[in-house]
Amino acid sequence: MEQGARQPPHVVIFPFPALGHVHPMLNLAELLSLSSNIHVTFINALSIHNRLLRCTDLQSRFGRFPGFRFKTINLGLGDGLPHSSDDIMAVLKSLRTTAKPLLKELFLLDNCELGTTDKIIGQVPPVTCLISDGILIIALEVAEECGIPTFHFRTSSASSFWAYYCIPQLIHAGELPFSGNDLDTPIANVKGMESFLRRRDLPSFCRVDNLGEGAFQCVMSVTLSTLRTKGLIFNTFEGLEGPILDQIRVDIPNLYTIGPLHAHLKNKLASESKGKSISSNGLWEEDRSCLKWLDEQPSRSVLYVSFGSVITLTKHELTEFWHGLVNSGQQFLWVIRHDVIKDKDDVLEVELKEGRKENGYIVSWAPQEEVLAHPSIGGFLTHSGWNSTLESLYEAVPMICWPQLADQQVNSRFVGEVWKLGLDLKDTCGRVIIEKMVSELMEARRNEFLQRANEMTKLARASVSEGGSSTRNLDRLIQDIYSI
Repeated sequence: MEQGARQPPHVVIFPFPALGHVHPMLNLAELLSLSSNIHVTFINALSIHNRLLRCTDLQSRFGRFPGFRFKTINLGLGDGLPHSSDDIMAVLKSLRTTAKPLLKELFLLDNCELGTTDKIIGQVPPVTCLISDGILIIALEVAEECGIPTFHFRTSSASSFWAYYCIPQLIHAGELPFSGNDLDTPIANVKGMESFLRRRDLPSFCRVDNLGEGAFQCVMSVTLSTLRTKGLIFNTFEGLEGPILDQIRVDIPNLYTIGPLHAHLKNKLASESKGKSISSNGLWEEDRSCLKWLDEQPSRSVLYVSFGSVITLTKHELTEFWHGLVNSGQQFLWVIRHDVIKDKDDVLEVELKEGRKENGYIVSWAPQEEVLAHPSIGGFLTHSGWNSTLESLYEAVPMICWPQLADQQVNSRFVGEVWKLGLDLKDTCGRVIIEKMVSELMEARRNEFLQRANEMTKLARASVSEGGSSTRNLDRLIQDIYSI
């Protein structure tokens, strides 16, 4: 390399250790590696990294990029995933002690040891910027100490971020904490959502009596910390959340809407590798037998049921869903993780097997993107996680939403009330209402929801096509990384 030649950028990408965060940030890492000669260091929890190695083609997928490397952190929390706000706080507490030395090593030692052009040949150049999960304030703090520019990536919807961001206004207006038990009371102080947002639609962390509670205070501080970054990345597209994005831009003008990332990556791989299929980011072994079963079902006849990688159910909740699905008479494909319920017993196992004989097919984990793209799928009963929501709307699959945690309450309200892509089954799971909603989605209002879903799918596909808004924004992000 000639003396004085510009070194390639080196980006550190650091997600929160949960599948819903790691999945889109891995997709972004691969897009950056495919689109440029940017060097990428991806920080992952050791437990998640090991599960990805067991269940996916992680090594071959990223091993083809000479400028890509993984760094792992042992959080000392076992092999489990966070299932509640208490679990999330425990992970954040562990990261504060375990991540700081690794980040300082990356930001300072790499830069000191590899800071001259004659030392970067065949090695990793100095870190030039950080793309941090927007809830990892420790990463931003260390980057500020070391003079490393930071972009935040919020893996939730822009709409849920905006609800978090408006929490100080809700407190000032007396709308938080809640007084009384009426969850249908309208919320007036989230600008742009005044006409449809209710208490029950606020993020789950807002359901507190004490505003000094740790998780609530953490949500406020990490959200406001975005004001200290160079910009904010969202896995969304302008045609979906444009009005809310405009509200955010008033305070945070530099937004990069680059989603749906799974589709963006799929398009890039198709153009670069002549149709190479996207790889799984799953943490469990996929049971692909369900695809063969789907092949045998009529078009748009099957309801796909999955509550993601984090949500757990009580025995009562799972039993109610089982009765509602079986009684609906609708064919269903249900993902029931081995860890989805802890008090499962032999009687329930027998009931689930009987349900499978009746009108269902049950697997422990499924290749979700392929399932949702299958012509036999006519609906999706989902927890309203943001990745699942995007994957569903991209394939024009209407949804029944059963939100439980964090941003899912906001997402489900937008699905049902704003985007008109399905039904919001919130704060209840009785078998009668489940049966009714399944029939409504798959039969009574099927054409209505399919028409709206097809309209949204066209916007999503346009956003990640050549010249689309998400494609342009990814190009702009890459240019800005180079200009640092």
